Amino acid sequence: MSATPQPATASDGTTIPAWYASQRSVPLDPSLYAPAPDELAFYKGQTGITDDDELKAHVLKVQRDAYEVWPYPCIRRLAFTKLKISRFPVYEEVLKLGREREGAILLDLGCCFGNDARKAVADGFPASQVLASDLRGDFWALGHTLFKSTPETCPIRFVQGDIFSSAFFNPHLTIAPPSSDAISACIQSGSLSPLAKRASIIHASAFFHLFDERAQLALARRLNVLLSNEPGSLIFGSHRGVRDDERDGRESFAHSPTTWRAMWDSLRDADVTYGNDLASLAGITVLTSTSKWGSLSIVPDNDF
Repeated sequence: MSATPQPATASDGTTIPAWYASQRSVPLDPSLYAPAPDELAFYKGQTGITDDDELKAHVLKVQRDAYEVWPYPCIRRLAFTKLKISRFPVYEEVLKLGREREGAILLDLGCCFGNDARKAVADGFPASQVLASDLRGDFWALGHTLFKSTPETCPIRFVQGDIFSSAFFNPHLTIAPPSSDAISACIQSGSLSPLAKRASIIHASAFFHLFDERAQLALARRLNVLLSNEPGSLIFGSHRGVRDDERDGRESFAHSPTTWRAMWDSLRDADVTYGNDLASLAGITVLTSTSKWGSLSIVPDNDF
């Protein structure tokens, strides 16, 4: 009989839940490094490393270091090499907003290394209008290692914090008058509060499923407060899910299509309507729900 998984302690002193801690002892598999041609071109262009073997060794070294910070399955599977943000059908709308809406702000929440934010900037979204945020600053620092940048050379700004902390973002505060530079205000305050109702686009992937059901509802409410009311604003991303007749074996909660809809329906001011179309996204079956702002996707997949 195998031993029951036990929690562990992360490098920052926080507790790694038992299921995630159990993954630490499983050796990383370098054969999972298999970037597509466009992904390879992106990483060569961003890092300046043109030799295939050298680039692979560089990426795998960052992966090992990141896995010691926190053993997320998406890091194990090298999901950060997959340019997933650009695979969403709504991605062209994201870039269009960056081109056509004055001051449009893209918030990449749960950004990890910042690979998605960097991809959007590489494809033309104004870097000065992108804000990346993650609970763990070590991941953002490893992003500089991965992309061979520094805080001075990377034009994308970053603010570290816990989206559930009222000190970092309080959804119950009265919305402040618009700042001329909401991102700078976020950096100066060390919080997302200046961004309330200012984010034109929120990208959050491999994120909701990290929390229990109640916390996911609280997260949805916070994103709703951050999102601009201006028509065309959108939230999008992909998250681990289960079919309606399945149950999840982890300590966190994975939504089914039915419970995912119910969560967003409970936000009465969100005015969400749903489509029933199934789309193929990078070989993954995705159930897409559409709102007046954009799309939210739940992915029955083990990449997370």
